[in-house]
Amino acid sequence: MTEDSRSFLNRRSMLTLGAGAAAALVASGGVAEAGQPSAPGDAELARSLPGGFRSAYAQVNGVQLHYVAGGRGEPLILLPGWPETWWQYRAIMPTLAKRYRVIAVDLRGMGGSGKPQSGYDKKTMARDILELVHSLGYRQAHIAGHDIGAMVAFSFAANHPEATKTVTLMDVSHPDESLYQLPMLAPPGQPFNVWWFAFNQVATLPEQLLAGRSRLLVDWMFDHLLADPASIGGRDRAIYAAAYDRPDAIRAGNGWYQAFGKDIEDQKAYGKIAAPMLGLASELNYDYFTAVLPSKAVDVRVRKVSGSGHFVAEEQPRTVIDELQAFLG
Repeated sequence: MTEDSRSFLNRRSMLTLGAGAAAALVASGGVAEAGQPSAPGDAELARSLPGGFRSAYAQVNGVQLHYVAGGRGEPLILLPGWPETWWQYRAIMPTLAKRYRVIAVDLRGMGGSGKPQSGYDKKTMARDILELVHSLGYRQAHIAGHDIGAMVAFSFAANHPEATKTVTLMDVSHPDESLYQLPMLAPPGQPFNVWWFAFNQVATLPEQLLAGRSRLLVDWMFDHLLADPASIGGRDRAIYAAAYDRPDAIRAGNGWYQAFGKDIEDQKAYGKIAAPMLGLASELNYDYFTAVLPSKAVDVRVRKVSGSGHFVAEEQPRTVIDELQAFLG
């Protein structure tokens, strides 16, 4: 990472961007701005990946979940974060599918999955994933998540230890009371605050502002939170932006943030996670992971993903693949 790329965030701001922000991706492809590439649908995207990947749906825990599965071996569940969908794992899925049954899931409220009015606390979302695992015929699975998906992965391991073979957190841990300390104003020397945390707490207004305009938000987030903004190109940005152009998707994504208070209270009752835990942290979040994760689990290893901003699986896919394979066995 160059000095210029380091300056885009200091450690405090990278630590706090952990939860992503507000939204989800509609499976049907989407609205593209003038001059921007259009977004293909999930079925086409799944077929485009080597490894026999296919798009499918399951009705679990009162919600329909969309997922993309391919490969053979032990099940590896990949849970995405904001402002993305299952497609964020496109660069690592084909290689991992040579050793595992890779199942990338759109969370409740995301992409092709249902967008109910409630159930966006991470404990409920973890139950969604447990029932999906069972519906696919598995008793246990490796669980890996990024951003909001990492929060759900953590909750899965905390609430369903019998079903957790391993758990991997990418650049984010579970909400705790430190979120209440986030400043509304960026201190001197910090380029911006995590304004989207507060924005997504607001009812109704985000849908009115973002519907049909989500590409502006997606571009801002990637341009500011990637070490190399070119690592997520125009076609992929159009795929992600399609999620935000519908009011129901924006409202559902807001629900992830509006549930943080309950998530914080739920976590107070969790003991140390028993399953082996891997933390994959960007350079700017590595110190946070090394300080915090050992207090969250019994068996923890933390690895730095050098040369990456927040979106580690897209900026440094080879590192993520190597670390996952070494950890999962």
